[in-house]
Amino acid sequence: MRNDTDTLTRRSQPTLKEVAERAGVSQMTVSRVLNSPDIVRQETRERVRAAITELNYRPNLVARSLAGGRSLFIGLTYNNPSSGYLGELLIGALKSCRSGGHHLVVEELSDGDVEEPERVAERLREGGLDGLLVAPPLSENAPLIEALRAAGIPCVLITPAETGTGARRVAIDEEAAAHAMTGQLLRLGHERIGFVSGPDTQLAPDIRMQGYERALREAGQPFRSELIVPGAFTYRSGMEATERLLALEEPPTAIFAANDDMAAGVIAAAHRAALRVPEDLSVAGFDDTEMARTIWPSLTTIRQPIADMAACAVDLLGEDGQERRAIVLDFELVERDSVAPPAS
Repeated sequence: MRNDTDTLTRRSQPTLKEVAERAGVSQMTVSRVLNSPDIVRQETRERVRAAITELNYRPNLVARSLAGGRSLFIGLTYNNPSSGYLGELLIGALKSCRSGGHHLVVEELSDGDVEEPERVAERLREGGLDGLLVAPPLSENAPLIEALRAAGIPCVLITPAETGTGARRVAIDEEAAAHAMTGQLLRLGHERIGFVSGPDTQLAPDIRMQGYERALREAGQPFRSELIVPGAFTYRSGMEATERLLALEEPPTAIFAANDDMAAGVIAAAHRAALRVPEDLSVAGFDDTEMARTIWPSLTTIRQPIADMAACAVDLLGEDGQERRAIVLDFELVERDSVAPPAS
């Protein structure tokens, strides 16, 4: 037989009303304990805090802000070699926090930090964060996300797929996006399309390569393993991957890199080899960071609305309940000057 306590503790997000009922006080009293505890009698404070602990209640961030009249401290944690991607995330998070009157705290985690998730979670909890945005690849680290959950830190993950942690997330359909870009190169007449992937420790490269493979399969093109070269989401790794692809007996006529940093490296390596882009080699990227718009030639790429994703993640932190586990935003294939039909 399941009693009321069982029902409440199994919910992922008890409400303010349930805390008030458990403590035998009004909802306003619970709000005062959360935001202005000094004006509440000690006995009542202890009763409310006991109810909060029993129910594992995590206050709605927007409600706390409105009730307490104070700014919130929202964290953004990252371990990402792409400065362009990080810059877009910061723009979106800062804009959303500024409009809400909140403060953004940016925390870089090293590889060593990631190996001690409980210690990281405790450090972030002690920092007084009201919520945390977790950027890839940290958003795909299940032990870290579980440690943050256990520490009582509300999180929103920016990640292309469900990680099994049950946390809220913001994403685009990266498989569909990579499928669209590969399909565009195929429609232009390219048959040998190189693909520069990312680190095999992350979800995104795998998902993007699935889209690449599906487009080839649907077009009746064979999958050629020699045209797949790993990268590290960095400019230099894009250059090195391109040198390998161009050294093939039959090099590709187009190269699709799994992010813009690597695509910029592809273009640089092509120039070094005295190849014209796009006349001799078409190049496509993924993300549409500032780099895509400023390099020469300007980069055809998938626009991942990174700033909007960060802003949506801030909004998700403030939502009560668990109705929206994920927000999936639209992507856009942006055509610029780096892609053309293959030379005849």
